Amino acid sequence: MVPEVYGTRNAMWLIIFFIGLAIGATFAYAGFRGAPWVPMRARDIERVMKLANIQSGQTVYDLGCGDGRLLFAAAARGATALGFEISIIPYAIARVRWIFSKKRQDITISFKDFWFANFHDADVVYFFLMPAAYPRLQAKLQKELKPGAVVLAYVWPFPDWKPIQVDETTGQPTIYVYRK
Repeated sequence: MVPEVYGTRNAMWLIIFFIGLAIGATFAYAGFRGAPWVPMRARDIERVMKLANIQSGQTVYDLGCGDGRLLFAAAARGATALGFEISIIPYAIARVRWIFSKKRQDITISFKDFWFANFHDADVVYFFLMPAAYPRLQAKLQKELKPGAVVLAYVWPFPDWKPIQVDETTGQPTIYVYRK
C-alpha cells in the first residue's frame, strides 16, 4: 500500500473545485452577455436553413453558436460559417465536432464574445438570445450589416424591426426573419 502524501486528496478536490468554478463562470458570463446555452433542436436547423435560404458562397454568423450545429449545417450547404461562443463546454463540443468535420475549412468557431466581432461581411446572422440583449444587438447589426443581409431571431422578435417573414410552425419555437 502506498502511503498518501499529506494534502494530496485535498489538493485534488481543490483543483476540481476551481475547474468547476471556471466552467460555471463561463456559463454565467454567457448568460449575462446574451443567453445561457440551450442546444438548438435538430428539427429547427433545417427550418433556419430554409428560411435564410443558405447558399454556397454566403457567409453565415451564429452568435452564441453553442455546439456548432447550425455552423455545420451551413457549411454543408457551401457557406462559410463563423460562430462565437463564450461558454467553455459547448465551445469544446463544437471544437471536437469541428476536428471530425469534412467541411472544417469552411467553419470558424471562436472562443470569443460576439460583441467584439464585426459583421460587415455577413450575409446571414442567426441568434437565440435573451430579449434584454436586443436593443444593443439591434444597434450593432444596423451599424455593421451590409444592405440585404438576412437576420434570424429564434423565439423572440426585435421590438422595432418589422420581419419579412415569421415562421410559426406548430409545436416549435417561432423564428423571425429580417432583412437589412
